[in-house]
Amino acid sequence: MTKNFIEELRWRGMLHDMMPGTEEQLQKEITSAYIGFDPTASSLHIGNLATIMLLKHFQLCGHKPFALVGGATGMVGDPSGKAAERAFLSEETLRYNESCIKKQLEKFLDFDCGDNSAQIVNNYDWFKNIGFLEFLREAGKYITVNYMSAKDSVKKRLETGISFTEFSYQLLQGFDFYWLFKHHDVRLQMGGSDQWGNITTGTELIRRKENNNDETAEYRAFALTTPLVTKSDGTKFGKSESGNVWLDSSKTSPFQFYQFWLNCADADCSRLLRVFTLYTKDEIEAFEAEHAQAPHLRVMQKALAKDVTIRVHSLSEYEMAVAASEVLFGKGTLETLQNMDMLTFEAVFDGVPQSVISATALAECTNVTDLLSVVTNNEIYASKGEARRAIQGNAVSINKTKVADPNAQPAFELLQNKFLLVSKGKKNHLIVVE
Repeated sequence: MTKNFIEELRWRGMLHDMMPGTEEQLQKEITSAYIGFDPTASSLHIGNLATIMLLKHFQLCGHKPFALVGGATGMVGDPSGKAAERAFLSEETLRYNESCIKKQLEKFLDFDCGDNSAQIVNNYDWFKNIGFLEFLREAGKYITVNYMSAKDSVKKRLETGISFTEFSYQLLQGFDFYWLFKHHDVRLQMGGSDQWGNITTGTELIRRKENNNDETAEYRAFALTTPLVTKSDGTKFGKSESGNVWLDSSKTSPFQFYQFWLNCADADCSRLLRVFTLYTKDEIEAFEAEHAQAPHLRVMQKALAKDVTIRVHSLSEYEMAVAASEVLFGKGTLETLQNMDMLTFEAVFDGVPQSVISATALAECTNVTDLLSVVTNNEIYASKGEARRAIQGNAVSINKTKVADPNAQPAFELLQNKFLLVSKGKKNHLIVVE
């Protein structure tokens, strides 16, 4: 092992709780550990990214990570942190979600690095062959109702009602751990702090089935959790105004993703740099020191947004997000606008005032002044005279090119084959050509 995994988590503030003996086990030998991801959506989000980083650091410290996609448990639903029963997803939807999540997980872990190469498993592969009576004998016999009812995820729901389906979830997750322990020698399960009850059910099932309740037996299983990430004001981290921040670019564009991290509050950045990036302790402390000298430069936010955007998307998409961000502050170029994909373009100009004109009406414009005043029904400038004066005052750009002559023909290349971007100083207005 190249680094001490527990020490790495401690300085990053990523260690919430662990069972006794966990650190000793990890120091003794290369150890296999897993984290489960239920396919309740076709993409993971940045809340999942915090636990993905656990697996990433685990592998970087020389250990073997397993990512479990819950094709079976996803059909039931985890009651942890939920006030009401989850709606069931169809098997077809679940299978689709599984395939999408597998592709995302493959971006973060190394699956070809020798003894500690990562593996992806799906609990549907073993649960599909287990009958109800067999499961009761293999798992239900060893965990008491009293033990299961004492878990916080269950206790909080007993007053309002919990179905047997969700009540049994922890037993299913516990059996996952047992199955991986038996077939892949997985000794450790990790997850968010809200998963402690589910995880320790697995360690208890292993102890009772394999160790005959002997606490001193050599082969033991372990549990480790990381704190749930919250903002400095105590509220939940990971959502934007439009909802979850997804890892799938079709759900959250790379530009929106980059902007989310860029807009994080100063008070949150030190923690977020430690949890979500691969920067070293020295690098993070250097960012903090530089940021303290000139907070307006947003050094920590830029470092955070860069590292996470590149790893979740790519270097080229990060560079496009940075270039697109410049457009918002009036610094972008025509080349930047021309090179944007439609998804990024729409994200950049979301909320920017728009006017719609027909291609025929555009062709009938005799000069730029007509375009700015008459054709757009005076939505940009109140009159031709005002538009003319703005042009003469060097205050107008179209597609990031200054317009100097009020009588010039409006022969501009359409952006994305349908837009003209009019800039009034730092204010933007889109003309949509239909």
